[in-house]
Amino acid sequence: MAFDPGFLDELRARTPIAAVIGRRTKLSRSGRNWKACCPFHGEKTPSFYVYDDHFHCFGCGVHGDVISFVMQSEGRSFPEAVEQLANEAGLDMPRQDPRQEARSREARSLGDVLEAVQNVYRQALYAPAGRQALAYLRRRGLTDATIERFGLGWAGEGRGALLEALRGQDITADQLMQAGLMRVDEHGAPRGELFFSRVMFPIRDRRGKLISFGGRTLGDAQPKYVNGPETALFSKRRALYNLDQARNALRDPGQTLIVAEGYMDVIALAQAGFEAAVAPLGTAMGVEQLELLWREASHPVLCLDGDAAGARAALRVAELALPLLSPERSLKFCRLDPKDDPDSLIRRDGPPAMRQVIDGARSLADELFQLMLSGVQHDVPEQRAALKKRLEASAALIADKDLASEYRRALMDRFFASAQRSGGRGGPGRGMSGRRSSGQGGPANNARQDRSRTIEVGSGALERLRLLSTLVLRHPAILPQIEDPYGRLDLPHPLDELRDAVLDWFGAQGDSHSGDSHSGDSHPEALTSEACLAALDEDGLGAEARGLLERGVVPPAQAEKNGLFSLEPIQQWWHFFGLVNFPAFVREVEQDMQAALANPALEGLPETLLVRLRTLDRLRRGEEGDEEE
Repeated sequence: MAFDPGFLDELRARTPIAAVIGRRTKLSRSGRNWKACCPFHGEKTPSFYVYDDHFHCFGCGVHGDVISFVMQSEGRSFPEAVEQLANEAGLDMPRQDPRQEARSREARSLGDVLEAVQNVYRQALYAPAGRQALAYLRRRGLTDATIERFGLGWAGEGRGALLEALRGQDITADQLMQAGLMRVDEHGAPRGELFFSRVMFPIRDRRGKLISFGGRTLGDAQPKYVNGPETALFSKRRALYNLDQARNALRDPGQTLIVAEGYMDVIALAQAGFEAAVAPLGTAMGVEQLELLWREASHPVLCLDGDAAGARAALRVAELALPLLSPERSLKFCRLDPKDDPDSLIRRDGPPAMRQVIDGARSLADELFQLMLSGVQHDVPEQRAALKKRLEASAALIADKDLASEYRRALMDRFFASAQRSGGRGGPGRGMSGRRSSGQGGPANNARQDRSRTIEVGSGALERLRLLSTLVLRHPAILPQIEDPYGRLDLPHPLDELRDAVLDWFGAQGDSHSGDSHSGDSHPEALTSEACLAALDEDGLGAEARGLLERGVVPPAQAEKNGLFSLEPIQQWWHFFGLVNFPAFVREVEQDMQAALANPALEGLPETLLVRLRTLDRLRRGEEGDEEE
């Protein structure tokens, strides 16, 4: 029985070869690979190596893939081995179909056709007709060795030259059409060659099998690049240019898997020593291509142009990757100057400049935040609120709940820190919901010193800060309304450590209650004092928190005098918050009032703003008693 090559490829992809071999012999790590004593001949020193898709014994010479290992180790026929592995992988065995067998034979013959055409293109590059193309490649800085390594060629004028060159090999126009090398007319009949007057780039699958071509014009003709169409062998979204050579290069631990935008970028990178470089094939990066990347490296680096198109591409890939992330795999991004691509940068400044760019690649969290931050005005509350919701929704897309929680922490950390740097609202140096490193020195203290938008506290306000903290511990349901200002308070130790732990717990409640996977809002019913104290107990801060609560919220005599007993907890909190730095409180309330009045989309003032306005009115009228309390 002949099996569809696509089915066999999927079977191999779903069956980790190391796991299968590990059932019969003990494997031990050897760099990125595995080694063992060969199960096929007696030996005391391991010479049997297992790679990501094949095995090889340097002692007896046995080698093969996962299917052939089952055949040789268990004495099974090819169909029997395929059926066993398919059952283990949860794949349905294809039914015997004469038409499918014919398509398999056709696919093999199409590969032969493509190899014959490749020979024609390569010879044409060095013929008189290809002199201009060869000169172009050399002007682009490619050596003859690089041209040969990548199999570059030249497609001539396209007036039957290819068919003529293949005449003695019994290759027909219909076969060229099926291989994606001929155009078709309205009746589906061959109508001229697809590629002509173009430098040709052979495209191979991950095992090095030729599956299609891409071509680049030498002049200004459009489109500049043309890829072969979908065929029985070639699917753009399931292939990456140069993946076969990149896989081999990754056996060197010093290599990084780099995703560039085009053929010439990949070739320039490889010639400069960055040999594990690949590129998509005229399409935006898709899920299938991300999976291909992650099969080879846990953290591939996307090297995109620094212009607006590059930013859009980066954002699309970042959002596409989020649901697929795991603790073991992610992406990194490096962005070039808008005037550069890897090819131009290397030719102008050399490989060290490219190395510096790659070494400076930033994490997916960093890239995602910077892309979403673009265009946001920090002094416009609506824009900041929209950014915050978008960041939280992005983190919620991640299927792994622990990782989703960590991403929310990371994105919120950047959210508050960016506001400080720009002079906007928000607390810098904070974690997901405001967590900062405690201690006496290092980055946490430096961040604390640089916080231009931190709410400074005057002398004599320590008791008010304790009251604010106690109100949060007793009534954590107010956190959704006061998270931002609470996080910006310049609290003394240990109140700052308590605050950071409380905000981390608050953020975790948002993660665990985002039922539609797109909401970061915390549910008030989960924000109880008991739950908060239990979380603080886990952080070793429970005793400190209970000590605050035992002191009480407000001295009874003072509360009765000021009428605070009649106020809701949120009003009490804003009351003492306003007294911590009254001028700053006045400024922020007035700024938010002006912004709300200038927003035509609002129907009335937000409730949180009304609460602060009422608090401000009370303080201005002296209903707090006086500012000496």
